[in-house]
Amino acid sequence: MSLQGFTSARPPEPICAVSWSGRVPYDEGMSLMHDQLDARRAGRAPDTLLLLEHDPVITMGRRGGSANLVATPEALVARGIEVHHVGRGGDITYHGPGQLVGYPVVGLRAAGLGARRYVERLEEVLVRTVAAYGIRAARREGRTGVWVGTEKIAAIGVQISRGFTSHGFALNVSTDLSGFDLIVPCGIRDGGVTSIAAQAGEAPQMEDVIAHLVEAFGEIYERRMTWDVATT
Repeated sequence: MSLQGFTSARPPEPICAVSWSGRVPYDEGMSLMHDQLDARRAGRAPDTLLLLEHDPVITMGRRGGSANLVATPEALVARGIEVHHVGRGGDITYHGPGQLVGYPVVGLRAAGLGARRYVERLEEVLVRTVAAYGIRAARREGRTGVWVGTEKIAAIGVQISRGFTSHGFALNVSTDLSGFDLIVPCGIRDGGVTSIAAQAGEAPQMEDVIAHLVEAFGEIYERRMTWDVATT
């Protein structure tokens, strides 16, 4: 039987572009995210996964409050750490070198996803990523993020506006965990923080972690991942 003119009933796999920006200041990272969000909303770009590291910074989400900021203003100035109030969900967290931060810009309606399912899939991406290093992580009921026992290895705080996502996740790869001593991480007082390096006994290469994460993201969200974020 000739296949000439045959068209598969299966639609082509949607694209998700990937960008790695390296270490950037927080404001610069936000600008990259908002530019990509504007392009996605306007139909000038596909879904995009922005990956980067931040200079040391503390961010407070919509539920964040000064009660969970332990460090004094003087201590923050001495360490050169800024505090930013942002529109994502969640409470307070710390970002710094050695932490892989991801800002997925995804059209939820086109993907057929609701907010809850989107976050659950994001957690599963992170669970699979750390599993590549022999780490058994899991979600915890009522506590967003990914945990190894009672220690959080990845935090999640997203913003959804008009059906599009921004902000995202922070995975501790080889992060200096003392940065979290400045805060009550995510406002949770009966849990700690950990990293891939702390759990595996050595720090993996960030490039390898990115490769595992991008692969997991494509599998979970059923996207063809491509390293191209050009807009039209």
